Amino acid sequence: MIKVSDIASKRVALLMEDEGFDSTKDYVRVGVESGGCSGLSYQLKFDHGTTEDDKVFEDNGVKIAVDKKSFLYLVGTTLEYSGGLNGKGFYFNNPNASRTCGCGESFSL
Repeated sequence: MIKVSDIASKRVALLMEDEGFDSTKDYVRVGVESGGCSGLSYQLKFDHGTTEDDKVFEDNGVKIAVDKKSFLYLVGTTLEYSGGLNGKGFYFNNPNASRTCGCGESFSL
């Protein structure tokens, strides 16, 4: 399962609305792809639907879709949000990552 912090949940709802998505019906699509300075990079976008290859979760009012391959890298991960002057925006707290880059956008196992 992928979890969503309280602050990230509120921010997701606001951003989805701004971009024409409905947080009660649409999904946050989370994925992993090759690349980044640590080997693997996170992907985060909004989506109106799912596919048969997706694992689907709901946490803290956020519907999450993850392709099965990416899910293997993201089990137990929490989507977080940090704002403010030195805030990172959205970031992933991934217990599976053995190393992350300085910006937190890529990782390795």
